Amino acid sequence: MSMHRPSGCPSCAEPLEEGDRFCGVCGSPVSAASPPESRDDPTLPIPPLPAAPPAPAGPTGGYALAEPAPGWGSVAAGSAPTLVGEADGWSVPSEPAPAPGPEAAAVPPQGSSYGAPGPAYGSAPEPAHGGGEIRHDRPGSTPTPPEGTPWGAPEAPYGGAGPGHEDPYGSATVQGGAPAGGDGKTCVACRAGRVDTDGYCEHCGHAQPRERDHLEEELGSVAAVSDRGLRHHRNEDSFAVAATALPDGSAATVAIVCDGVSSASRPDEASAAAAGAANEALLEALPRGAHPQEAMHDAILAAAAAVNALAPEVPGAQNAPACTLVGAVVSGEVLTIGWVGDSRAYWVPDDRSALPRRLTEDDSWAAQMVAAGLMGEAEAYADVRAHAITGWLGADAYDLEPHTASFKPDHAGVVVVCTDGLWNYAESAQEMAQVLPVDAASRPLHSAQVLVGHALDGGGHDNVTVAVVPFAAPADPEAASVSAPPAAARAEPQTEAQPER
Repeated sequence: MSMHRPSGCPSCAEPLEEGDRFCGVCGSPVSAASPPESRDDPTLPIPPLPAAPPAPAGPTGGYALAEPAPGWGSVAAGSAPTLVGEADGWSVPSEPAPAPGPEAAAVPPQGSSYGAPGPAYGSAPEPAHGGGEIRHDRPGSTPTPPEGTPWGAPEAPYGGAGPGHEDPYGSATVQGGAPAGGDGKTCVACRAGRVDTDGYCEHCGHAQPRERDHLEEELGSVAAVSDRGLRHHRNEDSFAVAATALPDGSAATVAIVCDGVSSASRPDEASAAAAGAANEALLEALPRGAHPQEAMHDAILAAAAAVNALAPEVPGAQNAPACTLVGAVVSGEVLTIGWVGDSRAYWVPDDRSALPRRLTEDDSWAAQMVAAGLMGEAEAYADVRAHAITGWLGADAYDLEPHTASFKPDHAGVVVVCTDGLWNYAESAQEMAQVLPVDAASRPLHSAQVLVGHALDGGGHDNVTVAVVPFAAPADPEAASVSAPPAAARAEPQTEAQPER
């Protein structure tokens, strides 16, 4: 070891090795001299300073003021406090300052703004050597503000914006000086950051709710609600509700509900395309006088074509988009149902003493096992393959067979059109009738909200979408009762579809 190097660290006395430039324990440079031993000498009195001669320009002349701390007039971006009154009131009065004495005029201190008017509050000070301006709103400055400073100005009432004060949440600039996005979207969590194109706040990183996470629509006597649920990261369901006029002048109500197949690609786009296409097809066919059941059949084919158009150009590149569909049309005294997949429609009479019915049969593995007599219903639906669908809309679907059925109820009731995200928590018609409010016919939107809430309370494992369509009682009950089937079979569809078991 060199004789000119210490044998131990000057700070912690850790032994050093040859070539060490820094201590391996405390990191101090080993070439630094040992700190002087502390002495218990009393503090020496400091003699008074002589009169300061004119200091040369530069940072060494005089006692420069310390750099102002952020929040006290600092020019750092975004650190100035929000103004309370008019911006004009925060500037130094324009009246000329008292004439300084000859001594003060002869020796202006360098690096400070004594005797010079300062800039407006929050604005950048003029470049000065050694510090910023003196302000009366900083600690340690003159305790009594001069006349004309903002201390004497009235403040805005609590909770209200004073003159010149803009609401940071409604302005184009958010807190911190970051401009809001071009679309003006502000984070719903921190209400300060700009929402990026990926749906996350640039300030706090909070994921913003998507428009489809929760949708509600009420149109006359029909209403629908769709919710993302509690487990899925997006809502892959979609719905469409509409009303139109038939050739005879009577009204027709349309409700379409689609459920995207999660195992396929872009299921949210598939459900939206199917719901829109089916709704448009029905609104085009019904006013022309087409039979509702025929119009529903053609609407399902139109929906299938819309979903097929989303398939990738290269077959097999990825799973083709797919979805299920169920729809209802109330036209006069006829109720028409159409479906493909496992989305369902239920009939719930206004008179709860009457029997509710399920109006659809699932295109699923469990339904096929029951129809073939290979399993009982309880056994089939307890199987892990129960919800595997055997029919859907999509380019890779098997032979498409739209199911349609027409009913002619002789009493008033409500049609519940929903995805499996709801009926998983109210599978039978009796369970659905128990959850549905008794005033569903007069409050369809509230009833749809209650049904969605029931699914969310049950766990919300899937997207939940439901439409509630009231059906009015026939105008001539006697004529309806003559043509109506017996009570035990009056809800039977006029097709090969089988009733609920």
